[in-house]
Amino acid sequence: MDSDLARRCADTAGGLTVPALLHRNATEFPDLPALSVLGQQGTRTWRELRDEIAVLSRGFADLGLRAGDRLLIMMSSRPEHWLVDLAAAHLGAVPSTVYATLSTTQLHYLAEHSGARIVVLENEAALTRWQPILDELPGLRPVVVDGDGAHSLRQVVDRGEAAHRADPAAFEKAWREVRPEQPVTLLYTSGTTGDPKGVVLTHHNVIYQSVILQQVLDTPDHAASLAYLPLAHIAERLLGIYNAIYRAGHVTICPDPTQLLAGLVTIRPTAVFGVPRIWEKMVAGVQGQLATADPQVRAAVDAARAVALEVYQLRGAEREVPAELAAKREALDAQVLRPLRGRLGLDNVISASSGAAPIPVDVLLYLASLGIDVHEVWGMTETTGTCTINTPEHFRTGSVGRVNPGMELRLAEDGEILVRGPLVCAGYLRADGGIDPVTDADGWLATGDVGTLDDDGFLTITDRKKELIINSSGKNISPAQIENHLRAHPLIAQAVAIGDRRPYVTALIVLDEETAPVWARARGLADPTLPSLAADPVVVAEIGAAVEAANTKLARPEQVKTFRILRSGWTPETGELTPTLKLRRRVIQQRYAHDIEKLYGE
Repeated sequence: MDSDLARRCADTAGGLTVPALLHRNATEFPDLPALSVLGQQGTRTWRELRDEIAVLSRGFADLGLRAGDRLLIMMSSRPEHWLVDLAAAHLGAVPSTVYATLSTTQLHYLAEHSGARIVVLENEAALTRWQPILDELPGLRPVVVDGDGAHSLRQVVDRGEAAHRADPAAFEKAWREVRPEQPVTLLYTSGTTGDPKGVVLTHHNVIYQSVILQQVLDTPDHAASLAYLPLAHIAERLLGIYNAIYRAGHVTICPDPTQLLAGLVTIRPTAVFGVPRIWEKMVAGVQGQLATADPQVRAAVDAARAVALEVYQLRGAEREVPAELAAKREALDAQVLRPLRGRLGLDNVISASSGAAPIPVDVLLYLASLGIDVHEVWGMTETTGTCTINTPEHFRTGSVGRVNPGMELRLAEDGEILVRGPLVCAGYLRADGGIDPVTDADGWLATGDVGTLDDDGFLTITDRKKELIINSSGKNISPAQIENHLRAHPLIAQAVAIGDRRPYVTALIVLDEETAPVWARARGLADPTLPSLAADPVVVAEIGAAVEAANTKLARPEQVKTFRILRSGWTPETGELTPTLKLRRRVIQQRYAHDIEKLYGE
């Protein structure tokens, strides 16, 4: 990325805070839509949103919330989540959304470690769940959204309305004292290998990221977007709150993630971010529909896909697309592919991206053949989301793009990716309220990811440093690469490569709970439940073929010698996945130790 672009980003983001941007929106775009809920009547404008935030902010101040204090939020995606978060930020306080899927022990750790003064909960059932924690932490005050009485959010609003009426200048004074270098949120990492770490992000961090997205992606201001991921996830927090405020966009909340497709069809956004599983399921759905389509329809789609993919690959190589081919692509897209994308709600998409975990290249290529160019990004909570990005103009399929403007990236001797710059977080919160830096003395953050850089600066992630398999012959093997190839098959939801200190690589396979039963019924299998399918010879043969196909793309020491299909799915609730759907390898290896030993004949 060129230095002029980096300078423009720095100049644009300099001096801004989230409350200042919200004030701008309420002043310059007061009647534009700001926040809606999918399937519900009524939309808050920017003026209305800020007015509600002002009242709620004064209410929290009346409860004793001050600049620098932490406030925990555990509720679903609903307007009150946005309001509570931004009300705290206008006081200079630090909101932190926690996953509802966490255990009581984990919630206790976060409550104690954060030193939060207030926790905002969804309803009385959540309050009951939190009561043992509250009994041990008397300094933590609960506020219940769907509740009555002393703990209710309604009471906070009532107190805020009275305070705001009596002294409206107090709200304006409080937010104007907030500075760009102050924390805007606290996000706890998934904790795949130990206790979660509290990542402190500043106003400047999140606004700089928003400026980057504006500069490198050609998406319009005031655009409609769909918020379907949890706000504890850096991607949704950045896109659904901060970027939406920066661009004065219209966010529609999708409270139920299973309604994502309905939401996309309703909203028809210009930009979509999805974790790999979202895109994988979309591909599986399209493939399933085409498999049962009329042969002439299928042939027409295949012909259009071939042309779209040829153009995509030329553009990825930054080679000129012949005029005749471009015209053919445009005609077939209008006739065949665009209507198909319309059924997915993606016919207006300008920018589609994937991140948070590796996505199989085969999935990206299939999407591209439909005219959905999904570009991988890479980053982490500690880098405020993206640190590298592929753009529609400059991309390499299989890479995660080039470093963002203003950021620096280099590889350590062992291939670990080191980054520094304005997207690196303020640090990790200490239990005493202080902040420990995440960087070395020269400002470099060791990300824990291992990668390679090509001559054009495109980064490819090869693995997590701590997750590398070292087999009994001393060979370093990337489990992520193996798992990525396996997950390219629509029947496979999750795969874990095993082989550390072992003579060869094996795999645990988890079937896709949605795709597998449909696949089974189409082939006349009697019992389409996962426990039955895991042992069904037809399914075992199909998975065997998928393993063989993956092995053709792997070096001999990386190839999967044998595998085991498990009888049930993995979710954050069952413990094998983090709330952001990353593998908890330690839990998996302990829980399935018996299955693993069988794979090695022990």
